[in-house]
Amino acid sequence: MKNNLLIVFVMLLFSAASAAQNKMTVSGIVTDQTGETVISASVRVKGQPDKGTITDVNGKYQIQEVPANATLIFSYIGMKAQEIAIKGRSVLNVIMEEDNQLIDEVVVVGYGTAKKRDLTGSIATVKAIEIASKPSTNPLASIQGKVAGVQVVNTGRAGQDPEIRIRGTNSINGYTPLYVVDGLFTDNINYLNPADIESMEILKDPSSLAIFGVRGANGVIIITTKKAKMGETIVNINSSVGFKNITDKIELTNAAQFKQLYNEQRMNQGVDPFDYTNWTADTYWQDEIFQTGILTNNNVSITGSSEKNKYYMGIGYTMEEGSIKSEKLSKLTLNLSSEYSVTKFLRFGFQVNGVRMLPPDAKGVGSAIKAAPIAPVYDLETGLHYTLPDFQQAQVANPMIDIEQRGRHNRAQNHRVTGNIYGEVDLMKHLTFKATFSLDYASNEARSYSPIIYVYNPDLEEKKENTNTKESVSQSKSNQLSAQSDYLLTYANNFGNHNLTLTGGITTNYIEHSSLQGGRSQNIGFGIPIGDNPDKWWISIIDDASTATNGSSQYKRFTMSYLLRGLYNYNNRYLLNISYRRDGSSVFRRTGNTWDNFYSFGAGWVMSEENFMKNQHIIDFLKLKGSWGILGSQTTGGYNYPSYPTVVSSGSAVFGDNIVEGKGLAYLVSSTLGWEKNYSWEAGFDMRLLGQRLQLSPVYYNKTTKDLLTKVPGISGSVPGLQNTGEIRNKGVELTASWSDNIGKNWRYGISANLTTIDNEVLSLINKDYAIISGVSRVSEGYPIGYFYGYKVAGIYQNEDDIRLSELNKVGSVSPGDLKFADVDGDGQITEKDRTIIGNPTPDFTYGFNVNVGYKNFDLNIDMMGVYGNEIYRNWDSNAYAQFNYRMERMNRWHGEGTSNWEPILDPSRNINLEASDYNIEDGSFFRIRNIELGYTFNSSLLKKIYMRSLRLYANIQNLKTWSRNSGYTPEVGGSAIQFGVDSGSYPMPAVYTFGFNLTF
Repeated sequence: MKNNLLIVFVMLLFSAASAAQNKMTVSGIVTDQTGETVISASVRVKGQPDKGTITDVNGKYQIQEVPANATLIFSYIGMKAQEIAIKGRSVLNVIMEEDNQLIDEVVVVGYGTAKKRDLTGSIATVKAIEIASKPSTNPLASIQGKVAGVQVVNTGRAGQDPEIRIRGTNSINGYTPLYVVDGLFTDNINYLNPADIESMEILKDPSSLAIFGVRGANGVIIITTKKAKMGETIVNINSSVGFKNITDKIELTNAAQFKQLYNEQRMNQGVDPFDYTNWTADTYWQDEIFQTGILTNNNVSITGSSEKNKYYMGIGYTMEEGSIKSEKLSKLTLNLSSEYSVTKFLRFGFQVNGVRMLPPDAKGVGSAIKAAPIAPVYDLETGLHYTLPDFQQAQVANPMIDIEQRGRHNRAQNHRVTGNIYGEVDLMKHLTFKATFSLDYASNEARSYSPIIYVYNPDLEEKKENTNTKESVSQSKSNQLSAQSDYLLTYANNFGNHNLTLTGGITTNYIEHSSLQGGRSQNIGFGIPIGDNPDKWWISIIDDASTATNGSSQYKRFTMSYLLRGLYNYNNRYLLNISYRRDGSSVFRRTGNTWDNFYSFGAGWVMSEENFMKNQHIIDFLKLKGSWGILGSQTTGGYNYPSYPTVVSSGSAVFGDNIVEGKGLAYLVSSTLGWEKNYSWEAGFDMRLLGQRLQLSPVYYNKTTKDLLTKVPGISGSVPGLQNTGEIRNKGVELTASWSDNIGKNWRYGISANLTTIDNEVLSLINKDYAIISGVSRVSEGYPIGYFYGYKVAGIYQNEDDIRLSELNKVGSVSPGDLKFADVDGDGQITEKDRTIIGNPTPDFTYGFNVNVGYKNFDLNIDMMGVYGNEIYRNWDSNAYAQFNYRMERMNRWHGEGTSNWEPILDPSRNINLEASDYNIEDGSFFRIRNIELGYTFNSSLLKKIYMRSLRLYANIQNLKTWSRNSGYTPEVGGSAIQFGVDSGSYPMPAVYTFGFNLTF
């Protein structure tokens, strides 16, 4: 018996030893595609749910007693899950890829978060990795072409904000979306460092916008800045340096061509040829004013946490030279955040963003494209700037005077601090209360000096003259304070198959603005000489009250709101989203329309969860969705107090020998004056196919803004009125598609595209014959907003017989070589009634492409974008009172019968050719290689030896090439809500080349 027990015991030991030999300890490091370690990633053994671990603060993991033939499953929120067979390896390092198609991704919505799969509308997300390495001081510039429904117009000027229009132009009074930074409502985000941004959500649909009430109609962009995550202290350095230059310049005539055309022009005018004795240069003014600008972006961040506290600090510095000499931007940013957990149910925290910006002394390109090329830059003997020929002196100056003698004479410094402090308490298991107090304070100061300019004029006996007899200084200062408080209750629970999230609260918003400006001037030889000493550029330096100028402005606004939102889904199949907000504002207190209501309804059906979809293997996810809502627009057309009109001069009266100036209201206020409202709806679906590799998201949208805040003209010269009247509609289709896959073990690739169509129309505006006029742009019923109005050109009058046989032109006298206008109304003559729409600044559609390819540790990303179907009105090349340089197209001018049927004769005195017509219309369509980035991420095992966590090197090219048909610097031409697309000499768009690194310790 004892022998049998001994045999059994030995057999058990042998079996245990054999089993131990078949099991092993597996360890490794989990990183993302940038080389940064992934903290708290799940690592588990397939088939053994209880066998697993999570990565530590260094991205490390270790699992003991794992079968040698087992498979490990690696997963993390926002990244693609991976299954990797061990195959006897004891060390297994993994690089996880970001999953942009993850349907359970959590996104930020108004006053909370939600799973993307539970949403019933259109919210686009832009991740930090898509912004941080791009050479743009304003992070909004980097999303151009990336998001369907969002049109971004960049300017190329250092520090200037891009224009953002979401789903078209909704109002005659404005188009700017609302920006929400960590819960704070603000007007722009130029004070943020792109490297401090965690994510950016663009809200476009009514079900996500209605919760913002009176500020939701133009769309909302929610910015979440980086916060600390659990783990030990981490230091990150993101730095880049580069240069930029102008590659696309305007084609203008050189000196020989200018002389040819100008002599011909004078002959056409019956004037003697110009004497070029003192004007023998051949100056290419564009090369003189432009420079190769240097830029650098740097950011250092430190994050850390303990058991109860988490903190983040980021410091950034940006320097960018402008494309025009003497322009330079300097920007210093600070981002601080901390959260302290008092207990498991009570938390406090704060967030602070600060910036000190020295904006550039911005210069224009107008004089460089207008100045005659026959004038030299300097007189070599005296060193003075050359004046321009007498036919230009009154209207155009030597372009280098503004840059070299007035350059950096506008000194400005802008300071801004934003932030919040909050407390959050879990009242019950499923109920949370959060109170947040936010503040935004901006102070902008500027002072400038205008010197006395001396130039060399060869036409004068003394050769030297001053262009002005006074020097002057000016100062300005503006302050704006925004204070906001939010008190929110959030209830989240599930009851079997029922999932419910309710959010309710009260929020207030207060805005106060004030500004002051003043100036002084003095004649030559009087007072203290100022000169180029910036320490003397203060108005107090000139003691001459008679030259004083001053001005001021101020306003205040207060809003109080109640809000409620419910997110419900049943069995993850049937979705319902209801939002409501009631806004009370001080703006329309006088008319009694203090309060207004905004709300939305959204529904969705996750069809792929139904039983009849379970047996197919093509569609992985399919959600039908739609929403409807009423949104508000806070734009008031420049009226800070629209229901309180200002008092203005209004005629005069005679009392005896005295003439007394009359006063009256600037406009009459409608008794029902209130907010504009946007009635919006959309319908579409989200689909993932073929193992999540293919994504399709088409959406149809329709937005109609009603009750436009419009100034109505008075009858027979009476006082105009301000009332709500008119409608504008935007409708179209948004399509987003993407494909991503791997080829073998080392190759990965992805392709994505988006397309947005825009159909804009003013449905009504006072009456059919009324129009809002701003230069060549108009707003009137039945046409797109801001359309170009003028004559259609039918050709050139070739001879007197052509004039005689054509329709009688009653607009002005015509001669051979003049533009021939079309008889649009068919009455047999050319009159003002033949003016019609000649162009539309709103594109038919916008689009974007992205291609990304990865091989081992290399990654390549290419962004392309374009605009199609819009027109530009060229307004920089002609003037009845000035002689400019010529576009190269003018070499093809009419100079005799049959020589041209489009370019008119050279004779600016013929006013008929200066009438607004489609001669000045250019195609605004373009296609651009927006960004190319090549990066390399070093292996973490190598970096570990030198105490680094991750290191990525990258090179970036922005605006490499643009294909366009317009004659100006860039086809991107912005403007106001009612006048945009008018090119008056826009700032050029440079190509930018940067090189950088992203290092984490």
